[in-house]
Amino acid sequence: MYKLRFKYLVSLFLIIAFSASANAQCAMCRAALESSNGNIKGEAVNDGIVYLMIFPYLLVGIVGYAVYRLRKSRKEAKIE
Repeated sequence: MYKLRFKYLVSLFLIIAFSASANAQCAMCRAALESSNGNIKGEAVNDGIVYLMIFPYLLVGIVGYAVYRLRKSRKEAKIE
């Protein structure tokens, strides 16, 4: 019981600790974009964010599909 609570507290602490650094990164990006005169730099940053966002979703999708196929093949082998 206490180990479970300890794990939840440690997880909560780590989430809070990493979210603080994420806010710092956003502030740095915002400051860099506000200092630029043209709109081209802002569009480039937005395109870069979308490009970097694709890979985590792609990896999660591939792992999810692999787990689905593995479970399906085990279930079919169990039936036969």
